[in-house]
Amino acid sequence: MSESDISRGTLLGLDHIGIGVSDMDASLTFYAELGFIDVVFDHSGELGGLSAVTGHSVTEARVVYLRSANPTVLGRSGIKLVQLTNRPQPPLPDGFAYGEPGICEVCVHVKEYEHFHEQLMAAGHTSLMEPNDQILEPYDTHCGLSYVEDPDGAKIEFIEWRSLESGWPHPAGPQGVNHVAFGIRDAERTEAFYRQLGFTSKLFDMAGINEPMNPWFEKVGRQPPSQRMMLLMSPHGGSLEPVEQTPAGPDMRGEWGHLGTFEFALGARNLDLAVDYLGTIGVALVGELTEIPLPGGRTWRYAYFRDPDDLYVSVTEVRA
Repeated sequence: MSESDISRGTLLGLDHIGIGVSDMDASLTFYAELGFIDVVFDHSGELGGLSAVTGHSVTEARVVYLRSANPTVLGRSGIKLVQLTNRPQPPLPDGFAYGEPGICEVCVHVKEYEHFHEQLMAAGHTSLMEPNDQILEPYDTHCGLSYVEDPDGAKIEFIEWRSLESGWPHPAGPQGVNHVAFGIRDAERTEAFYRQLGFTSKLFDMAGINEPMNPWFEKVGRQPPSQRMMLLMSPHGGSLEPVEQTPAGPDMRGEWGHLGTFEFALGARNLDLAVDYLGTIGVALVGELTEIPLPGGRTWRYAYFRDPDDLYVSVTEVRA
């Protein structure tokens, strides 16, 4: 094994998805219903290293990092709720449908997802897509999926990998973040980039008009585009779903911290080694590596970089 392979091995796949919220208590209640009740940390204060990313000299926020109470190998990652405290929370980008450049969704793996979707509807939450089954190319992977909306309009996908979970001895219900979807301009370029970061296998790769999503585009006055979607997988954590539209959609990246999904993070066993590895493949940091002390002698460390589509991506490490 080469030294480059060893350095890349410190990266742990998708670690979490950042979600901007307007009311932290309401969002904590909502995401608890989705199984996210394991609080990694709850921090309020200044977040360093963000001036180049946000365009603001100082960013203060309450940040609550959550993991699922029932993760499986199909859903390992977490979510990071962010409520800005020193300036107004930017709104969800106007005209967002799905697959435009920016962060599209949080995908949660759910066993017996139809019943779970019905439970949330009965509790008064908003459905964005009713349960439906799909067969994904090129391996005829069978999945079922639906969508709901969080309190601030973020799209939350529920997915059940029927082909993958056969015989999996876990109870019904949500099982953690499975992947993040994000809009891009060039699928081949994005795949090559993230393969360097440890996403070395691919579960599906398909293109066409996903008809259940058509109402989202019609709502914002756009003709439903053809979308090429693939799922890039890491052996260590959650997955990535880049989406390329034809014709290309408008820029929906928005400002850092905007309501809804606005960033994702890769995990690292050792953040210093991960940052060194990024440098060897020509990926420069945006801002400096930042360390925030947490109660009990723990630390939260992170650094940001630009991916090929200038998305907000960080590498993160929480030390106990």
